[in-house]
Amino acid sequence: MKNVFKPFLFGLIFTLSYLPIQAQDFSGAEKMGWKLASQAYTFKEFTLEQTLDKLNDLGIKYVEMYGGQTIGAGIEGKTDFRMSAEKRQQLKNLLLSKGITPVAFGVTKGHNEADWNQLFTFAKELGIGVITSEPDYGDLDLVESLCKKYDIKVAIHNHPIPSKYWHPKIVMNLLEGRSELIGVCADIGHWVRSGLDPIESLQTVEGRLLSFHFKDMNKFGERSAHDVPWGLGVSNISGVMHEMKRQGFDGHLSIEYEHNWMNSVPEIREAIAYFARVSDYLANAK
Repeated sequence: MKNVFKPFLFGLIFTLSYLPIQAQDFSGAEKMGWKLASQAYTFKEFTLEQTLDKLNDLGIKYVEMYGGQTIGAGIEGKTDFRMSAEKRQQLKNLLLSKGITPVAFGVTKGHNEADWNQLFTFAKELGIGVITSEPDYGDLDLVESLCKKYDIKVAIHNHPIPSKYWHPKIVMNLLEGRSELIGVCADIGHWVRSGLDPIESLQTVEGRLLSFHFKDMNKFGERSAHDVPWGLGVSNISGVMHEMKRQGFDGHLSIEYEHNWMNSVPEIREAIAYFARVSDYLANAK
């Protein structure tokens, strides 16, 4: 009996070790209109194909792509809004085969009118609804007209001080009187690096909030700060999520985890488990 049982037990353990971890339940977030995505830059050391596999392992079904990632899957080259129609179709097929929906592309911008048109055409063909960008101030009229032409949103992203959109008041002043198709991609990690309270910053951009680069940082007010699993840092992620609910935020938030590049999946798994718990609580709270 022992000789029969031991191989069976070994086989069972071996099989279980290769089963996927149960997908995280994001029903609370979805109830509030929140789509948890990942910025592909989180996995910049890997191909896009490998990135999509990692997202499936994490149970994440949305991706924000960026320009310059090696594609993989037998497709030559890197992600680029200037890629040929043939390459765009191959990219669409790859995303479809992995069951991952592209919700945004960036951070990027055009260098002239033709370039901007090419960027919007790329987004339209891939079904991408949001371009994450830090456009030159002088391009905002053009960007606004293209948003209306293509019915695509542009979410203005903030890098840390002294970048041109580092403070939320800067972008709000520039967006005054403009189409609601132009808004804000709130990178809460860069706000924290710049010494800005993320909740106060969210309140400043209320009414223009389109998307997030979601981060929890280990230090406040320091450019050298790095990502930690959500809920363990100084970004007050729970408070941020409460503020999202108060504002009635409806859109995607991209995980952008820029630490422990080669083995970040366990930490990201911790982060999304925290996100699921808090969003479940908020979805059912009165």
